[in-house]
Amino acid sequence: MRRALDRLYDAAAWLAALFLIGTLVMVLMGIVGRPINWYVPGTDAYAGYCMAASGFLALAHTLKRNEHIRVSLLLEHVPPRGRRGLELWALAVATLLAGALAWYSVRLAFQSWQFNDVSTGTDATPLWIPQLAMAIGTLVLFVAFIDELVLEWQGARRRDAPAEALHNE
Repeated sequence: MRRALDRLYDAAAWLAALFLIGTLVMVLMGIVGRPINWYVPGTDAYAGYCMAASGFLALAHTLKRNEHIRVSLLLEHVPPRGRRGLELWALAVATLLAGALAWYSVRLAFQSWQFNDVSTGTDATPLWIPQLAMAIGTLVLFVAFIDELVLEWQGARRRDAPAEALHNE
């Protein structure tokens, strides 16, 4: 099960990276096209869709690598038993919030598909297509929070500090 979950998080991260490249391609098409009067309709919108997809698809991978921003000031001053209780509480609340976000993201994409909702830009893209990446990203984040909650409950959760937090400027 661990390998399957890790592959899921890695696959979402790779998709996020591909969408980030897509953002770059769309922006470059807009920049290069201006001086030569070559315009591809919707490049601005597609760059935004790619950027949003990249952000949402990277959430779970970032969580699993302990790279999310955490305020640990309170945790540092609590005894280990209380720290575990606070971690469990925080992960339970985060799981509920991620579940709600996933539910409403999937619902939004489904309703956009159901009502044939399209963007108001020149591209007239069916909105369920870019919303699908958000829905998938939030679902994978929900799974990652459940994973973290179960690992914390079992006492098997890693507590590696992110490498970047150790650098001082």
